[in-house]
Amino acid sequence: MKATVDGTLLAEAAADAVVVIEGSRYFPPDSLVIGTLQPSATPYVCPWKGAAEYFDVTTPKHTLRDAAWTYPSPKHSAIEQVGHDFTGYVAFDPRQVEVA
Repeated sequence: MKATVDGTLLAEAAADAVVVIEGSRYFPPDSLVIGTLQPSATPYVCPWKGAAEYFDVTTPKHTLRDAAWTYPSPKHSAIEQVGHDFTGYVAFDPRQVEVA
């Protein structure tokens, strides 16, 4: 699977390495392209997954605000519910990033 914007690769991983949670595809940390994600100050807390960190996606053509997010320390109960430790995995906003 790949996450791209305007032909710029953001992440690439085998389909079985990507974790699907509530319809979002979370890519493992080692699949991310360095330099394409910049930390955002946007706060968010999911009631069942915990505190999220957002990223702005940067490409040669634009910066897409809050187009990616991660759970650096998801709740243990969320990991159990998902059935996979998704700590540090990154998901992308499908309205801004193509994931296929």
